[in-house]
Amino acid sequence: MERPGAAVIFTSCRTALDAPGYQLAAERMLELVQRQPGYLGMESFRQPDGKGITVSWWASLEAAALWKQNAEHLQVQQLGREVWYQQYELRVCSVVREEVFCRPES
Repeated sequence: MERPGAAVIFTSCRTALDAPGYQLAAERMLELVQRQPGYLGMESFRQPDGKGITVSWWASLEAAALWKQNAEHLQVQQLGREVWYQQYELRVCSVVREEVFCRPES
């Protein structure tokens, strides 16, 4: 992966509403974001109690900001506030340092 210049950290707590709709929207957003200029990757985890975190990696703060304004993404953000999320927090960060460790195959 290219060295990220920005990270968007999205922590949330899901409601129990419309799980199938949420899954379809998540799959569509993944499809779209992978074509977004400056997108580098994503890591996402959700606990059984509905709490989750997604970190997306971007080439720059500007690239991350352009994704936030994508028309389909804006519609899904609204559905998230109306239906899917009990609460969420969004943090946009500049990456100032990166360390990578990989254990060699034995």
